[in-house]
Amino acid sequence: MKLDPTKMKDWQIAEAAEETAKPVSQLADELGLKDDELLPVGRMLGKVDYLKVLGRVQGNPVAKYIDVTAITPTPLGEGKTTTGIGLIEGLGKLGKRVVGAIRQPSGGPTFNIKGSAAGGGLAQCIPLTPFSIRLTGDIDCITNAHNLAMVALTSRMQHERNYDDARLAKSNLTRIDIDPERVQMNWVMDFCAQALRNIRIGQGGKMDGYEMDSGFQITVSSEVMAILAVAKDLKDLRQRMAKIVVAYDKKGNEVTTADLEVDGAMTAWMADAINPNLLQTIEGQPVFVHAGPFANIAIGQSSIIADMLGTKLGDYHVTESGFGADIGFEKFWNLKCRMSGLVPNAVVIVATVRALKMHGGGPAVKPGIPLSAEYTSENLELVEKGCENLVAHIETVKKSGVRPVVCVNSFYADTKPEIELVRKIAEQNGALAAVSEHWLKGGDGAIELAEAVIQACSETNHFKFLYDLETPLRQRIELIAKEVYGAKGVTYTDEALEKVKAFEADPVSKTLGTCMVKTHLSLSHDPDVKGRPTGWELPICDILVYKGAGFIVPVAGAIKLMPGTASNPAFRHIDVDVNTGKVQGLF
Repeated sequence: MKLDPTKMKDWQIAEAAEETAKPVSQLADELGLKDDELLPVGRMLGKVDYLKVLGRVQGNPVAKYIDVTAITPTPLGEGKTTTGIGLIEGLGKLGKRVVGAIRQPSGGPTFNIKGSAAGGGLAQCIPLTPFSIRLTGDIDCITNAHNLAMVALTSRMQHERNYDDARLAKSNLTRIDIDPERVQMNWVMDFCAQALRNIRIGQGGKMDGYEMDSGFQITVSSEVMAILAVAKDLKDLRQRMAKIVVAYDKKGNEVTTADLEVDGAMTAWMADAINPNLLQTIEGQPVFVHAGPFANIAIGQSSIIADMLGTKLGDYHVTESGFGADIGFEKFWNLKCRMSGLVPNAVVIVATVRALKMHGGGPAVKPGIPLSAEYTSENLELVEKGCENLVAHIETVKKSGVRPVVCVNSFYADTKPEIELVRKIAEQNGALAAVSEHWLKGGDGAIELAEAVIQACSETNHFKFLYDLETPLRQRIELIAKEVYGAKGVTYTDEALEKVKAFEADPVSKTLGTCMVKTHLSLSHDPDVKGRPTGWELPICDILVYKGAGFIVPVAGAIKLMPGTASNPAFRHIDVDVNTGKVQGLF
């Protein structure tokens, strides 16, 4: 059956491709895995026993390591995951032994506006349904591990309120004296449920918990998810799990999961989730799907373990960073690479002509309304103006010491002069440039991109971090704000400034990375500002601490850890064929 993206929906293409896809046993064999290193989950999906594999391939050479990032996202979409999958397919067409690693999609966006994150057209990761829904249960494990910490906290608060010290001692408990005004965690669920952002719990009698304000955040924003993304092995994950700060006591001391004696049980939930999931592209290249933290409110990377495997099992390993280079790549650069010890050989910046037009001042785009003529006909003026945003991301990548490759993700309405203008501006600013038609043609359409990436990988780079860990927190924040976002400075609320000073006085803070929380929709903190804004200041309104993950988390602007569901969510179009049991309507 010929797969035609112009006539078929993504889920139909995926369903057709799955009929002839490789069994996971064949995929694992081609990847070089031993029989006892694959943990099959059905015909096309499996987990990989990472510990056995890494122990065996430790002496293998390290593959060329490629990160895929993008310009600032717009409602028009840039196709970053699609490009990453297309690049994997393109490298495969050139006969390269290539492995990929992408994040597991959250149920929130999948059933809301964004849809699944499996790619699109002829550049998809399959099998689509398990990829998008459930997979092997990793996100459920994270949800349960996180909520178990909240169960431990709230039950302890109830018992300490109800019982004197002698009664507590009978249960081998000592009073922690938790401050109900300084609880640092919420509950989690993996949907966009704005109605649960702010709730009151513990209502009823004295045996119904501890009454206080609480709320929910989306699972992918959980520190447990961040820990899964950065842990190098189960021992590391176990140690990190014990450091999660759940609350503070009334003297201002941290209350951790270890203090609540719940860290071991939380790790038990994660013992299987630490093994990466093995899937494939439509063209049969292996892809690890593991971890799925958002980039605007978390680290935005697939797991270090997946990259450690991919760089030892292939000659080229392709991963991706969430959202634009100002967020996802910055965290890849200064957090993930620092923690993993891996250094990128190339960085791909994905851009589309129509997204650049929006950054150049094109009209707003609204769901269900046809695109304005500016996006469907040639407009070199908008493209050129919008390339200011692209240049900002090129400069960010270059500051890491790596030469970027700009991928023009081609759409049918793009004209040759528009594409050549983007190429010219990219090259004038020190990047390689390539046009790719992977959505329409799969690997065959990504040959030019793959060749440009191979060229970039052959060049010597001078990778360096933006800051070292001795750099004071305020100076780090200012470096990121000025050098990456383009701000003229940073401001702090009184509460945030007080916390910053406390962290700077704590020697432990020097061991922690800086994981910024900022809107992904603009280089600035204001999601409505497109292009490359200048003359603005980054407002830091709060500072969070994720000691388990190893992050201090400055919060810029009003960012909600629980997104909301829109008026026309994707779940309205998802159903099951009752005759075959196959899920339809995923996109």
